Amino acid sequence: MLSDDLPRDWWKRAVVYQVYPRSFADSDGDGVGDLRGLIGRLGHLQRLGVDVLWLGPVYRSPQDDNGYDIADYQDVDPLFGTLEDLDELVARAHEHGIRLLMDLVVNHTSDEHAWFVDSRSSRGSDRRDWYWWRPPREGCVGGEPGAEPNNWGSFFSGSAWEWDEATGEYYLHLFSRKQPDLNWTNPAVREAVYAMMRWWLDRGVDGFRMDVINLIDKPEGLPDGEQQLGDLWGQMFPLVATNPGVHDHLQEMYEQVFADHPRAFLTVGEMPGVTAEQAARFTDPDRREVDMVFQFEHVDLGSGPGGKFDRVPMGMPHLRENLMHWQVELADVGWNSLYWDNHDQPRAVSRFGDDDPVWRERSAKTLATVLHTLRGTPYVYQGEELGMTNVPFSSPADFRDIESLNYIREQTEAGVPFEDLLPGLRAVSRDNARTPVHWSAAPHAGFTTGEPWIPVAPNHAEINAEAQVGVEGSVFEHYRALVDLRHEEPAVSHGSVTPLAMDHAQLWAFEREHEGTRLLTLAAFGREPVAVPPEILAGWEGAEAALPTSARAAVSVADDRVLPGWEAVVLRRQV
Repeated sequence: MLSDDLPRDWWKRAVVYQVYPRSFADSDGDGVGDLRGLIGRLGHLQRLGVDVLWLGPVYRSPQDDNGYDIADYQDVDPLFGTLEDLDELVARAHEHGIRLLMDLVVNHTSDEHAWFVDSRSSRGSDRRDWYWWRPPREGCVGGEPGAEPNNWGSFFSGSAWEWDEATGEYYLHLFSRKQPDLNWTNPAVREAVYAMMRWWLDRGVDGFRMDVINLIDKPEGLPDGEQQLGDLWGQMFPLVATNPGVHDHLQEMYEQVFADHPRAFLTVGEMPGVTAEQAARFTDPDRREVDMVFQFEHVDLGSGPGGKFDRVPMGMPHLRENLMHWQVELADVGWNSLYWDNHDQPRAVSRFGDDDPVWRERSAKTLATVLHTLRGTPYVYQGEELGMTNVPFSSPADFRDIESLNYIREQTEAGVPFEDLLPGLRAVSRDNARTPVHWSAAPHAGFTTGEPWIPVAPNHAEINAEAQVGVEGSVFEHYRALVDLRHEEPAVSHGSVTPLAMDHAQLWAFEREHEGTRLLTLAAFGREPVAVPPEILAGWEGAEAALPTSARAAVSVADDRVLPGWEAVVLRRQV
C-alpha cells in the first residue's frame, strides 16, 4: 500500500512506467487495449518494481490522434472502459504500491469537445475566445490558399489554420485540424482546466504528465514565422515554444491545484524544444512550476533538414555529449526525466542500440544500465523492459499514426515515391512504439483474442514477457535489478555526476557519489570490445560489481580492463 509520509522529492528514487492503453492489454477481444486489461496486468508492473504508472489518454475522444484529441476530460472513452474501471485501476494500483499519473492534454481539445462546439456556434458565443479565432488576411477570401491569418504550418502537415464556413473565421490548431488550441490568456479557460485537475486528484490520481505544456502561451499578435525558399509554411515552432507566459501559467496552476494537496504527487511537463538552461528554471523547486521536464534534444539528434523523417547519421559521442550536458546543467538546480523511448518515439534498442538478434539483448541491457544510473527519474515505456524492437513496415497500409499518414500523403502528392519515404518511416514512425506488447508467443502475442488494431511485431515469439519474467539474465530481470538498485542505493537517486572519457568513441563512462559511496558506470556502445583507459579504473581495483549486464562483463573488466561489445558494468566502492 502507498504511504504519503514521504519527502516532497520522493520521485528522485522512483521509476515511472508508461502505458499506451490501446496497445497494452485487451480484455474483451475487440483488438484494442483497455483498462480491464491493464488491471489484469498490474502484477507485471509490481514484479518489475516500478513506483508510478503513467497512463496515456483514456478520456472520451474521437481518436483522431489516438486519444490526444479529448472531447470530455471527465469521462472515459468506451473504447477503454468506464469511469468505474478507471476508479478501480487507481485503487488496485495503489494496493500494488503504484501511484497513477494521468496524461493532461490542455494545449488543445478535440473539435468535438463541448467547449469548442459552443465556441464554434457563433461569433457571439460566450466561449468564442476560449480558442484562437481570426478573420482571413486583409483583402483575402476565407478558405482560399493564402487567406490564412498567418503562415504557420501545423506539426501534422498543412496549415495550422482551419476555415470555418459557418462563422467566417479561422481557428488555430498546432496539431490536427480536429485539435483546436485553447486560449490560455483567457482566465476562464485556465480556471476550467484547474477545476478539472482538482476533480481528478479528488478521485485519487497522483499527478499529471502535461502534454506539450510549453506551447500553451502564444505570441502576441500571432506574427508570421520565418519562411525560406522552398518552405510550404512559415516556421511556427520558434514563435510558440516556451514563451515567458508559460512560467506564469504553471505557477498559477501550482497554487490553484497543488499547493494545498495533502498527498504525494508528481508533475511532469513535456516541453519540446526546451533547453537545459530553461529546464533548470522550470524545475527549480523554489519556483513551484513542475517537478521535472520531458525534453527532446537527444531524440531529435538524427533529424535532418527535412525534418524527423529525413534521417542523418548520429554517433554515440553526439548522443553522450547531449545527455551529459543535461546532467551537468541540472546538477545543482532542477531535475531530469530520463527516457530512451515513449509513445512518440521509435524503440530504443533499434534506434540507439543494436537490434540484430545476436546483439539485441546485450544492447537493451546496456542502454538500460546507462539510463537508470544517470541522475534523474527513469521512465520505462511498455515493452522496453523486454527489449522490443522497431517493426519492418513495408507499405502505406501498415501505418496508423496521423503524423506518418499525413507525411506519406503530402510527400506522395508532391511526387516523392513511397519507397523513398520508407527508410525514414521505418526508423522513426511513432507506430514503431504503438504495436501491442508481447506477453507470450501465442497468436497476437497474447495481447488480444481478436484482431489487433495494429499488427503485432513479427518477432514476438522470440521477445515476450513469458520467456523473460523470472529468467536469469533476461532483459526484464536486468531492468528489475536496475529498479531495485535505484530504490536501495542513494548514490543512484541522489548522487552527484561526473562525466568521464568524453572523447572516447565507444565508451560511455561516468561516476556517481553520495555520502561516501561512489559508483562507476562503464558501457560499451558497439560490437567491438572496449579497453577501459587505466586512469578511469585507477582506485577501483577490487571494487564490487554492483550490477553488470553479464558475469562475463564483470570478470573481463576486473581481470583485463576490457568491456565486451554491448556490455556494461556498474562498480561500487566506499570512499
